[in-house]
Amino acid sequence: MNTLIPLALENFTLSFLILGLLASGISLLTKPRPRTAAVIIEALLAYFLLFSVGFSFFYNFVMHSFFGETAARFIGWQQSPFQFEVGTASLGYAVVGFLAFRGSLGMRAAAVVGPSMFLLGAAGGHIYQMITEHNFAPGNAGIIFYTDLLIPIVGFVLLGLHARCQRSAQTIPQA
Repeated sequence: MNTLIPLALENFTLSFLILGLLASGISLLTKPRPRTAAVIIEALLAYFLLFSVGFSFFYNFVMHSFFGETAARFIGWQQSPFQFEVGTASLGYAVVGFLAFRGSLGMRAAAVVGPSMFLLGAAGGHIYQMITEHNFAPGNAGIIFYTDLLIPIVGFVLLGLHARCQRSAQTIPQA
């Protein structure tokens, strides 16, 4: 347990992705059967947005804004005033993630697109740092790097499936 908590906090993006999957599973247990694809996708997307965007970016805000030295060391960087700007951008993404949890398709698209561009840009920065500076610190080349790629993929897949379910529901004649 002494190593599990630091491991979960250091790899918070993966931790929040897993927590979102668990929360969506628990949510689905309360839904009546049969559970349609639309119900399952709704739960997966909603809790992905709540955890992988809302809580994850809020955690990133706290770390970069209030524990900048720790965050910088984990990434393999020097402490910089720019970290507060990264923190406040993360706070903005967190708020959009919280609003999108039960929001419209448009709000959900914003909660996937904006943070995804940030994460993909961060992944590009990590690659650059690995090549030019040989920075293989855990916060630059570890699980954080891989989830910078995975989270956008999951978000866009879930968003696309959700949009498809909404379109299908609109084309079905109502009795």
